Amino acid sequence: MPLLVMKFGGTSVADLARIENAAKKVQKEVDRGYDVIVIVSAMSGETNRFVGYVEGTSKLYDAREYDAVVAAGENVTAGLMALRLQEMGVPARSWQGWQVPINTTSAHGSARFVSIPRDHIDAKFAEGFKVAVVAGFQGVSAEGRVTTLGRGGSDTTAVAFAAAFEAERCDIYTDVDGVYTTDPRITSKARKLHKIAFEEMLELASLGAKVLQTRSVELAMRYKVRLRVLSSFEDTDENSGTLVCDEDEIMESKVVSGVAYSRDEAKMTLVTIEDRPGVASAIFGPLADAGVNVDMIVQNISERDYDDHPGAVTDMTFSCPINQVERAKKAMEDARAAGIINYDELVVDTDVAKVSVVGIGMRSHAGVAAKMFNALAAENVNIKVISTSEIKISVLIDRKYMELAVQALHDAFDLDKA
Repeated sequence: MPLLVMKFGGTSVADLARIENAAKKVQKEVDRGYDVIVIVSAMSGETNRFVGYVEGTSKLYDAREYDAVVAAGENVTAGLMALRLQEMGVPARSWQGWQVPINTTSAHGSARFVSIPRDHIDAKFAEGFKVAVVAGFQGVSAEGRVTTLGRGGSDTTAVAFAAAFEAERCDIYTDVDGVYTTDPRITSKARKLHKIAFEEMLELASLGAKVLQTRSVELAMRYKVRLRVLSSFEDTDENSGTLVCDEDEIMESKVVSGVAYSRDEAKMTLVTIEDRPGVASAIFGPLADAGVNVDMIVQNISERDYDDHPGAVTDMTFSCPINQVERAKKAMEDARAAGIINYDELVVDTDVAKVSVVGIGMRSHAGVAAKMFNALAAENVNIKVISTSEIKISVLIDRKYMELAVQALHDAFDLDKA
């Protein structure tokens, strides 16, 4: 039988009524002739509740026990979903991660997939079961301990199952009806995309769009898993939502497909560092060791200061998530104390935002940067840092101008038009 993977997020299974609504969508696909693997998240708010229990019990908790507790939410949802499907006359069985088994690494809280054997679930389908309901977000280590994959891990679970079982498609049901050209809460002109390429979706996800978890898109791109993002709360058909697919499936791409933003950014500048081979390694090595996720990097033109600094000196600017600023400051201070790097001052600006335009059409069109910068200049938005890739241009700006910048860029690239 053809096989589909359907994933339901926390808001889609938040209570018994919503679980029933999700089950009806599964039943509809079974009636169309599919065998279905359903991946479920914990009911909305449950994971946070369990995390609170753990932190209230032990501040320096054992990560193995943390995983054992927080994985419980998905187990409950899986059982309830299987029961609801059975009540509707659909042969279904629930599966926890260890029962499949979903084999992962032993990195508790951030485990990665090792393998997903098909034997047990395939055997149930052969017996006449039509639906396997699998608890997302979790797996089992080589030591036999429950592991979890980190926030958003159920998306990644769904894609991994679609790859392992060679599913026709992986449908991600959520509280939005697809992927938009930008956040509809910022501009009413935002338009739902019918299709978007893996690479574009990966950039948008990594730049702040919260529709899909970044790891899930990476996995889908690697294994060519066709993803569809659609709403749990609307009637859907085969043309609903947004299809995330290979670039070859998209006939003609717009130059820019979307505008993404992230308001939780900080800009850090090391003032007056030596301009010599190895200085970048001396800076970003300690930052990496401290777990700081550095994004945009700019090195200023070298200057020679004969009085205070014999030899060439420069400044180095980088951005990172605002919640990692203290960790970054400590890493730089420790590196200076250890003689690894020397600088006059570390300047931190936590009042910035990142705005990006993304599109695979940039590869074959010139002038995208000029149009972007002209649109921002027309609104008197000053650019602090610029970074580019083959299909993306990102700028760091004052946070107070973020929404204005998103609206201006959306208009400049006519993203409201199909």
